[in-house]
Amino acid sequence: MIYSDFISPQTQFYQLTVPFQLEGGETLTGVQVAYRTWGQLNAQGDNGVLICHALTGSADADDWWKPLFGSGKAFNPEHDFIVCSNILGSCYGTTGPTTINPTTGKPYGVSFPEITIRDMVHLQAVLLEYLGVQSLRLVIGGSLGGMQALEWALLYPEKVKAIAPIAVSGRHSAWCIGLSETQRQAIYADPNWQGGNYTLDAPPNQGLAVARMMAMSTYRSWDSFTIRFGRQYDASEQFAITSYLQHQGQKLTERFDANTYITLTHVMDRHDVARDRTVPNLSGYESVLRSIQQPTLVVAIDSDILYPPVEQQELANLIPNAQLAWLKSTHGHDAFLIDMDALNEILISF
Repeated sequence: MIYSDFISPQTQFYQLTVPFQLEGGETLTGVQVAYRTWGQLNAQGDNGVLICHALTGSADADDWWKPLFGSGKAFNPEHDFIVCSNILGSCYGTTGPTTINPTTGKPYGVSFPEITIRDMVHLQAVLLEYLGVQSLRLVIGGSLGGMQALEWALLYPEKVKAIAPIAVSGRHSAWCIGLSETQRQAIYADPNWQGGNYTLDAPPNQGLAVARMMAMSTYRSWDSFTIRFGRQYDASEQFAITSYLQHQGQKLTERFDANTYITLTHVMDRHDVARDRTVPNLSGYESVLRSIQQPTLVVAIDSDILYPPVEQQELANLIPNAQLAWLKSTHGHDAFLIDMDALNEILISF
């Protein structure tokens, strides 16, 4: 599969000239970052806005968040220098499991080292330094992107003026970890996976497709599926919801990599802002969240079953300068990618 076919022609690439140290102790050489920018950086370098994408997202934020871009919108290129980079470990131009390992001359695959949200953020910081960004007016993201926004506030408090984590928690719950493991097991059960070494004539489609079908069932809600599909049948005389999920699963296999999916879901499972972190004179999860001083907009989706609103309420209660905003929707977790006009209004108000 040629993943470059799914990379926007406007995407740019930055290659690090020095090895990149990972939190776990390993080092990556020749790291590349795929990114896009909108607007112009001002002379002070302080009008930056960083958008962090979700699990299977890319740097093309003006594609998947199009209604939020433009004059008078949340992301206004007339005033802000907006940056979105493909995250470390992904397959849309930034170094990840599909990248050629310079030591072996073959794709990393399952040998790609363990990475964390903090590694992703540190790599984004390297990119922003290269671009000349001195400070960020806002770091924003939903789901996996929201995890990055929280870590930005903690790792680079002097650079970040405000954050907006959407539909996310401060640490992955047992509920989410269990769902991630179930999806990974679907990939492992694919006979073509063979320990991660796929054969060219038998690409790993079914396992990843099933994982996506499971995930899609948690990205939406009971109301969403009931209203849209009910018990309707399609032209092939199977339930419409069945056809929909099969279609979504197949679509992902055409643009995404199974080892990348495994890598990134493990990253999300390890998400915990308190992991190996102590705040002077304080300790524990709640204390770490209380140490975040930036103005924070926490966006909760009332129908989210993956990251239920109680988790966003916890963030808003513990982060001192946080406010909680509700994105009311029948669409569940994916509402931040569907009800974008409503989300735009929330962000503008903030």
